[in-house]
Amino acid sequence: MNVVKIAQVFNNGRSRAIRIPKEFEFEADQVEISMNENGDLLVHPVKKRSLLELLASLEPLSEEDWMPEIEDYPPEPVDLGWDED
Repeated sequence: MNVVKIAQVFNNGRSRAIRIPKEFEFEADQVEISMNENGDLLVHPVKKRSLLELLASLEPLSEEDWMPEIEDYPPEPVDLGWDED
């Protein structure tokens, strides 16, 4: 079942915006907008990715990035002023 509504288009700063009717309300913070060959705009809510999906999308670190070489300098002596003369 297709539901069609007329929506108001307005300027928001230097961008154009569309006021989405309440009947089409959704939870997403972002939408994906595409235009087909006829010039029709399609709006799809972007689903938030789970932590596992996010981690799976990351590229593995190189061995150098994973465990970089750290020079281990000896600590500098610190005078705490505890010397009793």
